[in-house]
Amino acid sequence: MTNQSTGAATGAAGTGAATAEVLLFHHALGLTDGIHAFAEELRRAGHTVHTPDLFGGRTFDSIEAGVGYAREVGWDEIMARGERAAESLPAGLVYAGFSLGVVPAQKLAQTRAGAKGALFFYSCMPVAEFGSWPAGVPVQVHGADADPIFMDEGDVDAARELVAAVDDAELFLYPADQHYFADSTLPSYDADATELLLRRVLEFLGRVG
Repeated sequence: MTNQSTGAATGAAGTGAATAEVLLFHHALGLTDGIHAFAEELRRAGHTVHTPDLFGGRTFDSIEAGVGYAREVGWDEIMARGERAAESLPAGLVYAGFSLGVVPAQKLAQTRAGAKGALFFYSCMPVAEFGSWPAGVPVQVHGADADPIFMDEGDVDAARELVAAVDDAELFLYPADQHYFADSTLPSYDADATELLLRRVLEFLGRVG
């Protein structure tokens, strides 16, 4: 198991690296241009990326508004939408999510057979929430080390427990104080942190694909 913090990445997915199929769930702002832009970065490296819309076309200007909509729809329905998004896709997926989207991604990674890996951005749930972590499924968790949501609301604690319990698990902390630091379309965007995050993600996908 590996527990790493901010530092130089060891390289990027290069020519001839394996390709992965990723199911990527959006954050509380909805399926925004920022989510599409991140997915395109992965596609440019040769990976297949699916970006289902959990909000039925709705987007929001604040985390509070998006979470409020999810509560109105019901968390069970949001989770069911995530599961339906996976139904027509092969078993061998990498499940990824940003913040709110980590919840369906983590549930699928833990409960749908055949997962190749998991990528959690800005959030992490306690493993016990969905049973146990499946053997042989690698995972990365990425968060900002001064983000009050990630650091103070239990996410980093859940991530550290996951890293301690899983052989192939990594927690990466970045020197930033914004929750959505890797969304290139938002004022919270941190270009340096995102460049490093993308490099690590592409290395991961090249390894597990």
